[in-house]
Amino acid sequence: MAESSSHKFGQELGKLIEDIVLNDILKPRLQQFVKTKNYYLDWQRTRPARSGKKVTWKDKYENKHDLDFVIEVDGNDTQLGTPVAFIECAWRRYTKHSRNKAQEIQGAILPIVELHNLSAPFYGAVLAGEFTKPALDQLRNNGFAIIYISYPNVVAAFQEINLDIAFDETTPDTTYTIASKYLTELNISDRKKLGEAFISVSKQEVDSFMDTLENTLERYIEKIIIIPLFGTKHEFKRIDDALIELNTLDIDSPSGGFDRFEIIVDYNNNDTIRATFHNKTLLADFLIKLKS
Repeated sequence: MAESSSHKFGQELGKLIEDIVLNDILKPRLQQFVKTKNYYLDWQRTRPARSGKKVTWKDKYENKHDLDFVIEVDGNDTQLGTPVAFIECAWRRYTKHSRNKAQEIQGAILPIVELHNLSAPFYGAVLAGEFTKPALDQLRNNGFAIIYISYPNVVAAFQEINLDIAFDETTPDTTYTIASKYLTELNISDRKKLGEAFISVSKQEVDSFMDTLENTLERYIEKIIIIPLFGTKHEFKRIDDALIELNTLDIDSPSGGFDRFEIIVDYNNNDTIRATFHNKTLLADFLIKLKS
């Protein structure tokens, strides 16, 4: 079956927009941020520390996910570091697809974040096009920092190179064909002008995103609480049995051996790490890593 003109144009447009978002808008800002820090920025290209060009990380279920940007501590070209930021980008033309894309991003990144929860990493999404408020709220409510370049802003950016992309499902195929040819023959000057237009319409969103990233990665510890737990474990299958034991439990003269350490780390930006360790060595290793 022949590919429709609208589908072909949509693919070409999406590829161009994602290229601009990744390489013109976000990557320069991220490179500038990590340049003077002890961080390493990874994106899709050849890197000796990993195989292939894709930036692939496993989640807590051992599933692999390809991401657009990852920031690492103590990483370099030949050695993987500890990931402290995960960022994914996406373009959608119609709102009917936006909720699915939001769920796809959430489903990929959150399990990775859970695996690396002891570093309380930053995670964000850069979205362009038509995304509904519920889709955006879903990501924000799950802790994502968001850059959102709305469809009207995308249209306005393309108007800077005299290309009207405000098409819909009633647009004739001939119009899509002409627009596809325009994108294919886009010259260097117009490509640069288009990138500058996107930077202009997204500046406020990008500035806010970068502030959140910096606040997360440059946070400092306000308080560390270590709670060593001793006692005898009581297990019950019925609530009534638990209540009976609770009423007879002597909390003034506790007995039993060491069970575990509970640790709470509070940061100045309201991030909190809560963890459990069953021996001093693992707890000490964790505290040493917090210093780096």
